[in-house]
Amino acid sequence: MRVMVSIEDETGQRCVDIVEDGGRFGWSECRRDPEDAHGWRRLHGAPEFPFQSYAEAQADARRRVGWFA
Repeated sequence: MRVMVSIEDETGQRCVDIVEDGGRFGWSECRRDPEDAHGWRRLHGAPEFPFQSYAEAQADARRRVGWFA
C-alpha cells in the first residue's frame, strides 16, 4: 500500500489519505491529537480498495467526509 497524497484540514488535526495498492485505490480518514505523541490514527480501520482510479477514490472521500467536501 502506498499513500498517493495526504490532505490535511485547516487545523492540521485531520487528514484524508488517498492510497493505492496493486493498481486499485482507496482512502482513509485520519486524525491526530497534539497532546498525543502517537501521530496519525485511522478513524475507520484499514482502507479498502474498491476504486479503479485516484479520481474515484477522491470523489468518494469528498462525498463521505464532511470537512473534505
